[in-house]
Parts: sequence; structure tokens; C-alpha cells
Amino acid sequence: MRADFFQGLHEVLKKDDDVVLLTSDTGALVLDDVRKTIASRCINVGIAELNMISVAAGLALCGKTVYVYAIIPFVTLRCFEHYRVDVCATNLNVKAIGVGAGLDYCTLGPTHHAHEDIAVMRTLPGLTILSPSDEVTGKLFAKLSYDIPGPVYVRLERYGQPLVYPNAKEEDFKKGLNVLRKGNGSAVIIATGKMVVTALKAAETLKKQHSIDVSVVDLYRIKPLNTELMIDVINQSKEIFTLEEHSIIGGVGSIISDLLVENRISKPLRKIGLPDDYCRRYGTRDYLHGLIGIDAENVTKIVKNELGK
Repeated sequence: MRADFFQGLHEVLKKDDDVVLLTSDTGALVLDDVRKTIASRCINVGIAELNMISVAAGLALCGKTVYVYAIIPFVTLRCFEHYRVDVCATNLNVKAIGVGAGLDYCTLGPTHHAHEDIAVMRTLPGLTILSPSDEVTGKLFAKLSYDIPGPVYVRLERYGQPLVYPNAKEEDFKKGLNVLRKGNGSAVIIATGKMVVTALKAAETLKKQHSIDVSVVDLYRIKPLNTELMIDVINQSKEIFTLEEHSIIGGVGSIISDLLVENRISKPLRKIGLPDDYCRRYGTRDYLHGLIGIDAENVTKIVKNELGK
């Protein structure tokens, strides 16, 4: 997914001379192609993420659209105050590209895990948060982030298989969410990022093995939430499940919980995500998902049990 995003960003850079990319010594093979053709607007500031945000703000004040790229904990949590003061308070055209959603960096431990970023970044006024689910959306969201005025945060995976949207086009991503599977009204799973694939797998198993027909929603624009459309989706289901590779505190589950309370909608909600703890186990991402209980098999069991089947 990261490679696809930067392919899309490369196209944007070639079309607009006022777009600049800043990196903090974070490499990716696809960036080599960008540097070869647009070296003067692809700048490595070194391992200095805080300085990178301030440089980006300065460039944006001069009329540039600036992309800043690093691993998620370093481009969000480490830089939070700089976003708040330098970027969001003045509504600047700075786009933060974070790689390594959730437990993507599964062998590097808690320092590189990203399980608080949505909770933290969504508190910033005026910031748009995008969460692609596959390689196709990864590439499309490069242009989408460019078209959105003001600050944007894009939450990327390193990889984006299997495909969720094999034939998608840019116009398919104007509403903030997509209903990927329409069930019979018993329940809906609202997922984001990589967990959209998990939700679809669980929904397929529930249908085939347990005759439970649930809907699946891809919440690809986490902020601003399309409140009207999300309420319409929720009203069509008896029970709601949220699924995310993020802490159950402050993420998609909390967003939907707030929506229910603010609109006086009384329906069961079960939040499925990372627990309120650090993951100190190491292994493949699938292995960690199984340990924590957010893999397709465990999600299937949770939904089945909650629905009393």
C-alpha cells in the first residue's frame, strides 16, 4: 500500500510544482523513483520529525502543499504539539503520511506500534483522517488527500493485499464510507484499514457456516464522519460491531459510541480492537492478531456469540 500511495503522489508531484515531500530519514524503495525525477522537491530532513513539521508549516505559509512522511508513532504522537500549533491552528496545507498502522511493524515492538494515533489526531480541529484498506485505495488517496484543503492525516499499511476495491475510481470515495456487503439487518461490522478484509472474511464465514447475514462497512474517512450516512447505516441493523487495529479507547468504536449517544440511538454496540495495553509479543502480524483476538476466526466467534446464535 505504501508503494502504491507514493506512486499516486509521484503523479501529483509531476503535475504541480508547488507540492513538496519531506521525509525524516524513513526509506521506501518507491521513493527512489520520486527522488530521481523530482529531487529538488523531495527533501530528507533527517531524524528530526519535530523540525520536519515546522519546516512543512513554513513552506505551506509560502503557498506550498507539503507532504510529511514517517512511521506513524513518530509522525503523529511525537509531533502532536507541532501539528496543533504550527499546522492545524492556522489550517495549513500539510498532509501527514504515516506508515505502519496498528501492529504493522509486528517485529519491532511497542515503540513502533500505532494504536493511539486515531484517538490523538482526531482531536485536532480541521484535520481530515483517511484510512485506506488496500493498494488501490492507497494510490487513490494520494490524489484525494491533495484535493482536500487544509491538514490531512493518511494512515497507511506497508502492504495492501488482498484487494478490497479491484476496480475502484476516485469518485467512489466522496462519501466517507462504503457499504461493501449488505446483510439482512441483523448486524453491521464497521471496520477501517486492514481490518476491512478481516470483517469481510468473518462475514463470509458467518453466512456460510452459521446462516448469519451481516453487513460490512468500510469507514475510510474517519474524520470528518459522514454522520447522516452512518446513522442511516446503523438504523438498518439491530446490532453494531466496530473492528479496528487500534486501541478500543478513542478509535472507531468510540466515534460510533459518541454518535449513538449524541443522537439518542439505543442499540447494542460491541467494540473489537486492541486492548488497553502494550503488545510485548513478537511474531507475524497474523500471529499477533490471533493472540489478541482480532483475527477473522475470533471476530466470527464474537459476532456469533453476541447475536446469541
